[in-house]
Amino acid sequence: MRARSGSGVRLDRLMHLVEETVLKNQNPVTGLFANNDQDFPDHAWVRDNVYAAHAIWGMYRAYQKSADIDEDLAKANVLGLTCVKIMQSLLECMMRQAEKVELFKLYQRKGDALHAKYSVSTKNCVAGDHAWGHLQIDATSLFLLTLAQMTASGLQIIRNFDEVKFVQNLIYYIETGYRTPDYGIWERGDKTNQGIRELNASSVGMAKAAMQAISDVGDLFGDGSKASVIHVLPDQIQQCSAVLTSMLPRESFSKETDSALLSIISYPAFAVEDQSLIRLTRETIVDSLLGRYGCRRFLRDGYKTPLEDPYRLYYNNSELQQFEDVECEWPLFLCYLLLDAMFARDREMVEHYWRLLDSVIVIKDGCRLVPELYRVPFESVAAEKHRRGTQNRETAGTTPYLWAQSLYIICCLLYEGFLNPAELDPLSRRLSAYEKRPPCEVQVSILAENAEVQEELLSHGISVQQIEELDEVFSIQPASVFAKILSRVGQSEKLNLTGRPLDIDVGVLSTSRLYQIGQKFVIFTPQFMDRHRSHLMYDIRILMDEWSSELQYIYSSWNSTSVSGRPLVVLVVAKNMLEGDTSGGKSSFLNSYMMATVVGTIKKISSGYLGGARVVMKNVSDFFRTTAVNKLEFSEGHLEELLDEFGSSDMIHWSLRTADVNGCDAPFSPPKAQRSQSSRNRQRQYEKVHRTSLRHRSIILDSDDIDLVSLRLPYANQQEGDPNSTSTQNARSNNRLLSPLREKHKADGHDNVNNI
Repeated sequence: MRARSGSGVRLDRLMHLVEETVLKNQNPVTGLFANNDQDFPDHAWVRDNVYAAHAIWGMYRAYQKSADIDEDLAKANVLGLTCVKIMQSLLECMMRQAEKVELFKLYQRKGDALHAKYSVSTKNCVAGDHAWGHLQIDATSLFLLTLAQMTASGLQIIRNFDEVKFVQNLIYYIETGYRTPDYGIWERGDKTNQGIRELNASSVGMAKAAMQAISDVGDLFGDGSKASVIHVLPDQIQQCSAVLTSMLPRESFSKETDSALLSIISYPAFAVEDQSLIRLTRETIVDSLLGRYGCRRFLRDGYKTPLEDPYRLYYNNSELQQFEDVECEWPLFLCYLLLDAMFARDREMVEHYWRLLDSVIVIKDGCRLVPELYRVPFESVAAEKHRRGTQNRETAGTTPYLWAQSLYIICCLLYEGFLNPAELDPLSRRLSAYEKRPPCEVQVSILAENAEVQEELLSHGISVQQIEELDEVFSIQPASVFAKILSRVGQSEKLNLTGRPLDIDVGVLSTSRLYQIGQKFVIFTPQFMDRHRSHLMYDIRILMDEWSSELQYIYSSWNSTSVSGRPLVVLVVAKNMLEGDTSGGKSSFLNSYMMATVVGTIKKISSGYLGGARVVMKNVSDFFRTTAVNKLEFSEGHLEELLDEFGSSDMIHWSLRTADVNGCDAPFSPPKAQRSQSSRNRQRQYEKVHRTSLRHRSIILDSDDIDLVSLRLPYANQQEGDPNSTSTQNARSNNRLLSPLREKHKADGHDNVNNI
């Protein structure tokens, strides 16, 4: 029998710690972990279980790397299968709530959120929809981030296309995280602990990291299988990035900062690319929250302090100040700080935080345990308030604390050299703060609607192609067609899931790529070119300003979305953009002004610079080899037929007949605002404003709000009496503005508002 090496013996000792502190609490049937048998028996938190999977995954990678004998390889295989079982069980728990995912995509109500914890033994719910702060964007995002990292390491977690479709819908679930107030990582909402949701930087950062990781991992089967790729729109990533950057180092409106931010500026999320912002956030946390036993979660945190009333769910308005200077300190965050120093390769800080962590470890039966928190004893509260940090503290909560114990195991693997940081980050997310790419030039193709427009532009020295002159391999479609295609991506009849909601905008970054659909390359024009979305686009000055601002936005944002290739923006010049309405015998001055505005903007683009953004203007075929390409596939196929269907129903209306404005269809011309019509069509106007404003909203409104419901019901009554609202599309959009309860009554034949 071959002798074990010294490193193998040390790894076996660490494996013994994992077995006694983590695997010992695993349910043999479901694979889930319970963390607090005393207060919450049989409760498995999603977040705690994902971090436990991280620890086991780290051991799996370590045994794979340093296996001395076949027994080590067998251990690695068992640990890998254990990781897969945990993640599959969590996925099954969420799939049992598929109807909630569908409702949350549409309405973003807290009662429709995925639950934050499930039963260890049955995988069912353990708390009512409103009995716990379930809406935690960061927990779902952490699961998706871990799914991507483990898949990249070679573990296959996703088993079939139904699971692929559900994961796609989870992306839709979190993609509005940048404007979705939630209860946050601590499940209590804002600092006052009164059940008030708010926008949390830790949730926004984790959502951003999850979308980036899922986008980077490629197909979830790991074998190039058709339609196993999850589609993430880069605009949603950029929205999260912009909001996150504007919030840090603050956690939320009520919290000056929070130690939870350590999880997004470093391991596991690595969601911030700006090194100065990372440094500022870290220094803010260390200066204001770090103590001898760990970090406080946030200032005036009353959780498990001796002054907190454990029999009340919420605090009173006046009692928050009494928790100042006696907040509990969590060793958990020493693990985060240690991991941050290890990934930054700062040896001095590694030794500093290792000594701090070692001093708060509890040794029991030869095992090193990380407690949940340290609190000030009741008799020492006054002295601690008089001079913070002078009193000794005692352990409280659970020991070992599964979340902290899991991170401690990862710290040990890195500190003792069994793993290096790259092996815990297969997607190389940690490098985003160090590998800065310069802004990417924007490729622009100008197309003429017809030969008349082409000749008019040529007379001003601008040579462009017509739409009909493009190669047959290319297809030009409006962004509305892309939105309809996305509404089928992730659709599952078995799970009663639809795709991406149609009323969420398709951003300009998403339409700046070529999409391969079958044998064709489809180019989608930017959504701001769809004039029926806003009457502002009929003002040629506003439209040209939109061209300029969107191209500058693409120039500054493209490389931060991790998309391979350069952006391609196709802009179509229509006849009505060059001439005004001359039916009333107006002067030709308006035509000359409009022509000069359009021609001036195009010449600025052709010059190579537009408002500081570097642009290149050529024909579409000239950009084919350098443009970013994304492949759209369905597991059932028929995507080309779907494109033909949508392309025929959404014909490209580039021009507006100026001679008969009053006779044109409503979707493509703004109706005149007559007073007699404005009151009758108020519901229709409300819908248009609602859809148009979605891109610019910062906070999602709760559709269960009593005041909002009282406003909706009169609109609904008014619309029901409107004889012009009999089309299926209008009926569907009316239901979209109402709660699912009203939709249910309509489906049951009870269409009386008073029945709700």
